[in-house]
Amino acid sequence: MKWVASLLLAVATVTSVVVASAPASRHADDEADPIFGIKIPPGYRDWRLISVAHEEGNLNDLRAVLGNDIAIMAYRERKQPFPDGTIIARLAWNYVPSEENNKVFGRSQSFVAGSATNVQFMVKDSRRYAATGGWGFAQFKDGKPADEALLKTCFPCHEPVKARDFVFTRYAP
Repeated sequence: MKWVASLLLAVATVTSVVVASAPASRHADDEADPIFGIKIPPGYRDWRLISVAHEEGNLNDLRAVLGNDIAIMAYRERKQPFPDGTIIARLAWNYVPSEENNKVFGRSQSFVAGSATNVQFMVKDSRRYAATGGWGFAQFKDGKPADEALLKTCFPCHEPVKARDFVFTRYAP
């Protein structure tokens, strides 16, 4: 009987190790975007929160902006331009009413993240991406990179915030 318990413990241990070592976010083919060569960084969903936003108009989504350790340190120290190695992620979702929350509140006032729309990344490498202010841009939908036409719109959109090193998002402490 002891050997059965030992076998069960061994199977549970191996299963735990396999599950724990699996990536936090799965990507379809781990493809790089066609212009900047950026892939989805492993573990980005575990990065720290920089800020959140609700965009209206054509976008009409909820967003969470996350940063790797280099980005968070730069934000906290108010260091600009951002140092090479900074990666900023923007995750976006459609938003939907929360019927469960609204029942509690007694009126329609609560909205939550619905289906994911895409994830975007800005990667700082001042030499590699010198032509675009030191930033490489990537956008993925369902793990697949955006096409060149869409990626060519990234830098022109960020040019109006050149004084902030081309970054829209301010740190929300």
